[in-house]
Amino acid sequence: MKVGFIGLGNMGAPMAANLAGTGHQVTGFDLAAPCPKGVTPAASAAEAARGQDVVITMLPNGAILRAVAAEVLPVMEAGAVLLDCSTVDVESARAVAAEAEAAGKMAVDAPVSGGVGGAAAGTLTFMAGGSDAAFDKVRPLFDVMGQKAVHCGASGAGQAAKICNNMILGVTMIATCEAFALADKLGLDRGKMFDVVSTSSGYSWTMNAYCPAPGIGPKSPADNDYRPGFAAELMLKDLRLAQQAAEAADADTPMGQRAAELYAAFVEQEDGRGRDFSAMLPRFEKRGRA
Repeated sequence: MKVGFIGLGNMGAPMAANLAGTGHQVTGFDLAAPCPKGVTPAASAAEAARGQDVVITMLPNGAILRAVAAEVLPVMEAGAVLLDCSTVDVESARAVAAEAEAAGKMAVDAPVSGGVGGAAAGTLTFMAGGSDAAFDKVRPLFDVMGQKAVHCGASGAGQAAKICNNMILGVTMIATCEAFALADKLGLDRGKMFDVVSTSSGYSWTMNAYCPAPGIGPKSPADNDYRPGFAAELMLKDLRLAQQAAEAADADTPMGQRAAELYAAFVEQEDGRGRDFSAMLPRFEKRGRA
């Protein structure tokens, strides 16, 4: 398949490299990052998109996605798919899909879960929104870049699933970090706590697979001085997207709102920028009950 790939940062580069490594013809563009091995560089987003079966974007936010879509949709072939794997607001995803349909193209919003490690290993999970025809056309690419792709519904459904998932993740990580900080003050051994919680009603992904306490459970960013991993500022971005969507949908999400406030303080006022989102644990250890 002929693929244009726009956005070759920490996530996009390994995703594009995996596609190229399995025989797909990949042309890439990024304003700053170099093309990975096997990917043909283009001078612009439009050049990367021209003549391709699928154009994949991995971009920082909805405003940039809209700008790139305005540039590439006019040069894409009729029936080609714009596959956006960024995490953006639901409104931008739906607006780009409507523009694609009006231009005789298709669109799929398919944000990912799995982080840089999953991108490199080809084990990402994709949450996809779009038509059946568009999803079926890009399914072979999902099979290369990830281990699972769920068709969540119409355009925007992928972004909706991602922000709901990550709101749960952000809230759960805070609760896990709070529990470890409390256990420390109560004199409870962290290993014993893990043995209990990881096999009882406190079981969660943040405890069992991504434990914020170093030296406990499977290896995680906590064992690497909280180097991401999944950066705290990205968690803040996703929590803010969830709150934006909640306001638009008139949904009551007090835990999500409080999680966004805590991560905002951690990233913008404390030492959280550039650290993994699980570094909330040393944050709670320092602050006590303040």
